Formats: sequence, structure tokens, C-alpha cells
Amino acid sequence: MNMIDAETAAEPIALFRAWMHEAEAKEPNDPNAAALATATVDGAPSVRMVLLKGLDERGFAFYTNAESRKGVELAANPRAAMCFHWKSLRRQVRVEGLVSELPETEADAYFHSRSRGSQLGAVASRQSRPLAGRQALEERVRAVEERCPDDVSRPDFWRGYVLWPERIEFWINGADRLHDRFLFSRVDSVWVKERLYP
Repeated sequence: MNMIDAETAAEPIALFRAWMHEAEAKEPNDPNAAALATATVDGAPSVRMVLLKGLDERGFAFYTNAESRKGVELAANPRAAMCFHWKSLRRQVRVEGLVSELPETEADAYFHSRSRGSQLGAVASRQSRPLAGRQALEERVRAVEERCPDDVSRPDFWRGYVLWPERIEFWINGADRLHDRFLFSRVDSVWVKERLYP
């Protein structure tokens, strides 16, 4: 898609899908990677990379440890923002909205689609908490592997989340920093679009 497609697009989800499709074809690493920003109740922000694992009428889905810093912040303040940046395409998309948990059945299905090593790591990791050293982590992984010689059950703390978008902004790099920006805002369940100054 080029600038004219973004300029004429009437709704953001189809446009995002088209941009993601192109990114999947051209970005060398993790085209589905996004910076996820969360904040504490009093507004102290934090940001980290996550992988987009689904997009449907509910929004943008990702999975994480609910006991991690982002999980704790989302439990206290269920608002978040995502930023997808495709450097080789010179584009980015910003998404803002409310976050809710996905059903356990979906978390189970995705957890079991992951490699065994990733499953073991998810169970063993006490994400975001202090770690004495790499050896301690490796020992925890070995202990989980011994406990689970066959199937690895999804731990209760490993959950799926979905960001329901209220605002989606598309940014296209322009010469002389004269970028094109198109903001879609959800107003009474209808997308309203406007062009922004760069």
C-alpha cells in the first residue's frame, strides 16, 4: 500500500491488515513486533516489545505473564498503547485503547501451539522479578521439564490479552520530515478519520 491507499481508506483495520501483510513479506525479523506501553495507576509509564498474535473484531491480541510488570500494570490500569514500526517500509502504526483478558480456552490453544522449550520457559520464568543468575533460571527450567515429561500445562499466570482500539494512527515517512499522518478515532462505534500535521 502506498500513501494514497492510506489517504482514501475508510476504516483502519483493513488498512492495518494490508500494511501487516506487506511487512510480513518485507521485514526481515518479527514484523508482528510492537512496543506495548502500560502505566501504573498514578501514570508512571513503561514500555517493552511484544508480538501481535491475533487481530479480529475484538482488537489486537498478545500473550504474557500476568505477574510480570505489564500484567500487574494492566490489572491496575487496563489502558495501553502499541506502536508498530516497520523501518524498511518507513511506516508506523500507533494503537490506543482498553485492554481485557482473552478467554482461557484461547490462552490454552495458543500456549499449546508454542514449542515445548517456550512452554517450559514460560512456566519456569518469574517474569520481571529479580534473578540471582542465569544458572538459577536454567535450574528452574530443568525442574519444570522433569515435572512435565509429557504435556506442559498452561500456568494460570500465563494469559492472553486484547487491546480494543479507540484510536489508530498511520504514519508514512515523507521527504523533509513532511510525513503523512492519518488518525482514526472511534466515536459512538463509528471510525472518524482526520489528517494530522506531521
